[in-house]
Amino acid sequence: MEKTLLQKAYSPEDFRTRGHHLIDQLADHLEAHMHDNSTKTLNWHLPEDERVFWGEFLENGNESELFGRILNRITAVHNPKCIGHQVTPTIPITALTAMMSALLNNGMAVYEMGMAPSAMERIVTDLLCKKIGYDEVSRGFLTSGGTLANLTALLSARKAVVKNDIWNDGHDQALGIMVSAEAHYCVDRAAKVMGLGENGIIKIPATPEFRMDTDILENEIKKAKAKGITVFAIVGSAPSTATGVYDDLEAIATFAQRHGLWFHVDGAHGGAAIFSEKYRHTVTGIDKADSVVIDGHKMMMLPTITTALLFKDGNHGQATFSQKADYLLVQSEDEDWYNKAKRTFECTKNMMSIHWYTIYKIYGEAIFDEYVTNLYDMGTAFGEIIAKEPNFELAISPNSNIICFRYVDTSLELSTLNEINAKLRQHLLEEGEFYIVQTKLRGIQYLRCTVMNPFTTTAHFKTLLNNIKSKLENILSH
Repeated sequence: MEKTLLQKAYSPEDFRTRGHHLIDQLADHLEAHMHDNSTKTLNWHLPEDERVFWGEFLENGNESELFGRILNRITAVHNPKCIGHQVTPTIPITALTAMMSALLNNGMAVYEMGMAPSAMERIVTDLLCKKIGYDEVSRGFLTSGGTLANLTALLSARKAVVKNDIWNDGHDQALGIMVSAEAHYCVDRAAKVMGLGENGIIKIPATPEFRMDTDILENEIKKAKAKGITVFAIVGSAPSTATGVYDDLEAIATFAQRHGLWFHVDGAHGGAAIFSEKYRHTVTGIDKADSVVIDGHKMMMLPTITTALLFKDGNHGQATFSQKADYLLVQSEDEDWYNKAKRTFECTKNMMSIHWYTIYKIYGEAIFDEYVTNLYDMGTAFGEIIAKEPNFELAISPNSNIICFRYVDTSLELSTLNEINAKLRQHLLEEGEFYIVQTKLRGIQYLRCTVMNPFTTTAHFKTLLNNIKSKLENILSH
């Protein structure tokens, strides 16, 4: 059989030509969005219209236009007016490391299928553990996202705290974890995947400031025990996704130690504050956690999707999955840190460690301090601008780079105000100059911004507010 098509697809010269052209296109994209204030953040299309467009392009489009069309129909996270979701504008060099990972395709299940990235992963996670304040017995690994990392951490907690061998024998007792009512939904999802059920998710009410009410923890664990539920873990948010508010990790750590619970910190968004001299105080107590999750693709400028799961005692990460695949995992008496499939859900995973390692090598950890500090400063600045506006209010003074605010009018009913704020967001989305999102807190509709771009300034915030005010006039007049 002829291999003409395969030879063309694997041609180094074809790859070189296409690659050079794409790099030029991506560089032009960065230039346009980072330095031209007139550039829109996105060109909004309805889902069905988008599906039709790409269906027709697959059939009739010019292949030479493919990458350009993609660039014109995405949300430009490198645009300083993109202040919606918690997605970082990646450092451009990670586009090159991502390309290496995709092309080299070293899956990392066992050492010989990922020698360099396995060693890099150990180095990077050791550095992260040290930055948290852990000692030399700590260990960690990288995995595909905060949801998977949080689930793995809670499995480790159950393995370490619950006496019977649930992994092999199953469980016939009611187990539970304690978590703030403001925590990310992935903690609920993890608990249900683990078979804890609704009763096993013990939601701790939040204070008026949206942080876990640690004053009621003793009463809540007593109520759980009275229902026959064995609590084995408590989760602190650093911060909560909706509001950007940090739980009191120090108080949670003290409670966990008193009751022999596993203390886990979901620092997917804000755990990177460990690098900021100015804002490290937000994670005071994180060094007392048994496990910590930090997303690289949120506050460390890395591509999606890559997350660090870090253990105060590395033995817990090693023991989570007592499962043997003889053809892959050879039993050994040493630590065997280099065979990743022994401690992760994933057998095969991409070479995500080269993103982290490259940033450390080329820019040093000081860049993380500069990044986090700048974004949190801008969160404070935007909060101060909103606070001075007579017809707007904050849900809470920003603790981080997440800002929740809304239009208010005391003469209007809450339902009407909720509708107005929802319309404001939709109009902004359809216009495409700015990208912001929305959230509902205790029944109140808020506009929600997350400052993820280090080149977003107060001038952008003022332009956004003026834009919102002009749309308000139109909404209120109808």
